[in-house]
Formats: sequence, C-alpha cells, structure tokens
Amino acid sequence: MTADTIAINQRMDQFDGHHSVWLFGYGSLIYKADFPYLQRRPASIAGWTRRFWQGSHDHRGTPEAPGRVVTIIEEAGAICHGMAYLITPEVFAHLDHREKNGYLRLAIPIAFDDGDQVEGLVYIATPDNTAFLGAASEQEIAHHIARSAGPSGPNSDYLNHLANALRELGRHDQHVFDIERHLAVLQRAPSE
Repeated sequence: MTADTIAINQRMDQFDGHHSVWLFGYGSLIYKADFPYLQRRPASIAGWTRRFWQGSHDHRGTPEAPGRVVTIIEEAGAICHGMAYLITPEVFAHLDHREKNGYLRLAIPIAFDDGDQVEGLVYIATPDNTAFLGAASEQEIAHHIARSAGPSGPNSDYLNHLANALRELGRHDQHVFDIERHLAVLQRAPSE
C-alpha cells in the first residue's frame, strides 16, 4: 500500500451523515490539536499498544531519511491511553492531510475514564504501508530518533512531547519511556 493515504481515507463512509465523531489520538494528537474540536477527553482503546514503528517522511524526517513516529499494533490485553476529540466531519480534510504518510482511518471502540464507551475512529499505520519501518529495540529507535529531523522539527521533540503528554495524563508507557531514557543518554554523551 502506498504511504499517501488521503484518497483512501476520503472513501471511508462509515460516519457519513454524522454531525460529529469521536477521534482517538495516541501520538502527537494528544498534545497538538491543530484543528477545531467540540470536546476533548482522556480516553483509551483496548487491544492495541503504541509503538515507534512508523516512518515519518513528511513531519519528523524526510523521504531520504525518515524519522520514527508512533502507530498502534494489535496486542491482546493491552490498553493504549490517549486523548479523544469530538470533531465535525469538516475536520477530516485537515486530518487526512496531516496523517497522509501511511495512516488509515479505522472505526474503533473508545472508552472514557468514567466508563462511557463510543464508536469512534483512529488513524493507524499498518505494516503494509510503504513508510512502515517495523520493530526495533528501544535503544535502536532512540538512535534513529536522535539523528532524524524534518519540516516539523527534530524527531526528538516528537518523542519528548509525547512522553510529557503521557505523564500529564498520568499514564505510563514503557516503550515510550524506555526510548526517552535511551535518547537522554545519547544526548548527554560527548560527541565523538
């Protein structure tokens, strides 16, 4: 599958006719809502885990040297915490462009801290998109992030903002925090 997913996402019709839809954010959407929304609530999705396995050719890297950003991977028993936004369908044009590098809309049950649950959507980069980088150790991912930058800035900013946003939500993500710890060691090391 191509990494440019705008046209594919525009064909999703599951929420046609809805005046509003809940969107679940698990990466930069937690801390960077550059779109209008009606409500914002901490939320989670079950059966998915956050992983720095997607390449970023357009925000935190370049086509020649992609950065690493998060996607979600199915994992039995896992809970992925993030932020949900109630948006109007007009926002999809902006989000489809923002998430065009391999991310597809997926309908998903979203749970809120008060026990409420709704059917919403999430953008997910699946392993069959051409920008998918796949699994690596947290240390290898930290090295990759340390050397990557793109039009939206250093890849390390993305990681650090995400880690801080998760802390502000009171949520622990071992994968993210281990990469952050490895990156901090790299950044403290004298350059050779």
